[in-house]
Amino acid sequence: MANRDSGLVHADGKLTVGEYLDKWLADSVKGTVKETTYANYSYIVRTHICPALGRVQLKSLILAHVRGFYGEKTRSDLSPATVEKMHVVLRKTLSQAVSDGLIWRNAADSVKLPRVSAPGEEIKPLNPGECAAFLKASRGERFEALYVLAVHCGLREGELLALRWEDVDLAAAKPALLVRRTLTRGEDGRGWVVGGSTKSGKGRRVRITRRALSVLKDHRNRQLEERIRLAGLWQDQDLVFPSQIGTLLNPSNLRNRSFKRVTARSGVQEDLRFHDLRHTCATLLLSEGVNLKVVSEMLCHATITITLNTYAHVLPDMQDSAAEVMEATLGAMS
Repeated sequence: MANRDSGLVHADGKLTVGEYLDKWLADSVKGTVKETTYANYSYIVRTHICPALGRVQLKSLILAHVRGFYGEKTRSDLSPATVEKMHVVLRKTLSQAVSDGLIWRNAADSVKLPRVSAPGEEIKPLNPGECAAFLKASRGERFEALYVLAVHCGLREGELLALRWEDVDLAAAKPALLVRRTLTRGEDGRGWVVGGSTKSGKGRRVRITRRALSVLKDHRNRQLEERIRLAGLWQDQDLVFPSQIGTLLNPSNLRNRSFKRVTARSGVQEDLRFHDLRHTCATLLLSEGVNLKVVSEMLCHATITITLNTYAHVLPDMQDSAAEVMEATLGAMS
């Protein structure tokens, strides 16, 4: 009765998974995590979990329901990593329900998930020749500067599309970008919004190369011309890489209307993903001997371990170099 009076239990005992998920998002998630994390959780709940399990009574949810849900999502060609994200959200929700005394057991605890690839297993960075071909193919594109920044600075797609001119210092002695926002899905899963922080939760200052500086200046001039030409339609949001009318650019439109065209024109690997440009930046820097800690900070990884686990396997010659250094050092001492 006390639980019922506090709102934890419906008097009729028919609290559904969907109803509890809404309560969990509102009471246990919102305001306790980053805006982007809340938006991602909300998207997963409303787009995937609720349509499949939302009508099941919370007290009646069993292992078979959860296993069937994961199996259905796996068969729909979603990646194992995406299914794992759904599992994380559902397990956290049910764990809270156990703590609230609404259920006795977390049905998501014992489910065996599809195998998730090891970090970096699917990474396909461009080699120097392919990278040059890709950037050459991007010349003249409306988003040429975006591709140059992705390769030269290792920025994520969401960070680039959320970048504002107020965060760009082109006139400084050492030109740089202040990366402190990222693009994320809205709560309803339909639109896109700019979150107040990047994936790691902290902004970072990124130095830009002379090549990036040059294309950014050209890009700024072309954008000013667009604004004048579309004065009545332009919706100024100070975005560096907006849509054709100044609003947030849908990542799908970027990939389908520009990135795929540039990739095809360049002749590089057909299955190239936008995120592989970030991987290309990291592998090129590491292969040239740039300190691992410096690369980790540039990519804004939460820990250096993430950088090491992600990229060490694509640089097999690093161990050879280490052996040669040790041989030379010990040889000089003997």
